[in-house]
Amino acid sequence: MRTQWIAKRRGQGNVTQMYYARQGIFTEEMHYVAQQENLPVELIKDEIAKGRLIIPANINHPNLEPMAIGIASKCKVNANIGASPNSSNIDEEVAKLNLAVKYGADTVMDLSTGGGNLDEIRTAIIKASSVPIGTVPIYQAVENVHGNVENLTPEDFLHVIEKHTQQGVDYMTIHAGLLIEYLPLVKTRITGIVSRGGGIIAKWMLHHHKQNPLYTHFRDIIEIFKKYDVSFSLGDSLRPGCIHDASDEAQLHELKTLGKLTRRAWEHDVQVMVEGPGHIPMDQIEFNVKKQMEECSEAPFYVLGPLVTDIAPGYDHITSAIGAAMAGWYGTAMLCYVTPKEHLGLPNAEDVRNGLIAYKIAAHAADIARHRSGVRDRDNEISKARYKFDWNRQFELALDPDRAREYHDETLPVDIYKTAEFCSMCGPKFCPMQTKIDADALTELEKFLAMDKEVVTKS
Repeated sequence: MRTQWIAKRRGQGNVTQMYYARQGIFTEEMHYVAQQENLPVELIKDEIAKGRLIIPANINHPNLEPMAIGIASKCKVNANIGASPNSSNIDEEVAKLNLAVKYGADTVMDLSTGGGNLDEIRTAIIKASSVPIGTVPIYQAVENVHGNVENLTPEDFLHVIEKHTQQGVDYMTIHAGLLIEYLPLVKTRITGIVSRGGGIIAKWMLHHHKQNPLYTHFRDIIEIFKKYDVSFSLGDSLRPGCIHDASDEAQLHELKTLGKLTRRAWEHDVQVMVEGPGHIPMDQIEFNVKKQMEECSEAPFYVLGPLVTDIAPGYDHITSAIGAAMAGWYGTAMLCYVTPKEHLGLPNAEDVRNGLIAYKIAAHAADIARHRSGVRDRDNEISKARYKFDWNRQFELALDPDRAREYHDETLPVDIYKTAEFCSMCGPKFCPMQTKIDADALTELEKFLAMDKEVVTKS
């Protein structure tokens, strides 16, 4: 879809959506997003220019269908996939991608750390993907030196970052906010540093006693990103790994630095979103969202969960979806899904499905709470179908039609039951929605109640 759009811009020095928005130019991507979001294209352009909304759309990803992440757009959901040293191959990763898109992922992150040729796996994912693809390039940098983090040089990091941009990656997690002076702040934590990228950078700094190379070379990364229109996803290396560690000094110091880096990228018209926690008790979620908006000048916020309790391994798609719904309500732009396997192992296809549906529910609930235009239309339509006992229409409108049909058919599988005015919960005799009261009858009742006050008083 984007091949001709990109041809107009290729070869220019800065091709970012933010650059064009600040020049007053409407790109085709802006028009497409405005149509998808049912918003004026002028609003989309203005929000991008301010940094409050991004369209991750690398010029080397022509089969991408543009989408928006920001406070003005609907709440989005990201799914993580990726090969590991223990599992996976190209076909398996593309299958994971297709599964994630089927169940509603708005973006997908390839977090591959091994298990095959990472460049080939990533290229196949990007080629197959109509949604934006994100990566954490530091993972491949470590793979290139066989896990010997100490051997990495700043040039190694930059080489991998540029390779990912050339392959068509739309946004990248860059752990540039973890400064060497923040490392002592994790001493009072229960779980220390739980970010994989943050742990890599911390290990490098502790070995070399030098500042974070992604911070000292941030300007170099900006120059790479603006040539391809790659968006920053500024990584929260010090995100809390348990509710005990939430909102501590380490997390908040890094957040302040992420705000400064956001504004540095904006000086060069490069798009930014900022990653957030993590594990946060419910009473601190609003504070965290508002603090991010304050420190990062309202750049789109992208959170993992947050998980609101630590005691439910195997059910962390639920503990985190609770926090995700609240975070979305308070203004978070994108939610990174958590699967039931969080803290336990590599998710399989069913885990991906359960995690994504939990997060699509959370994002939709947040949009309802934020009174997004038209967002309740689907709820109203499925409610009408439910009242009419239109089972097939209910399945069609469900977030997961296959699961809805599967559960219905467990006890009532025959086709005739698709038109039955009952389900297996109440049975044919006790369904309250079989009591159809027409409008005329209700009007007559209202007249009667208005005339006979004594009946109402006695009741």
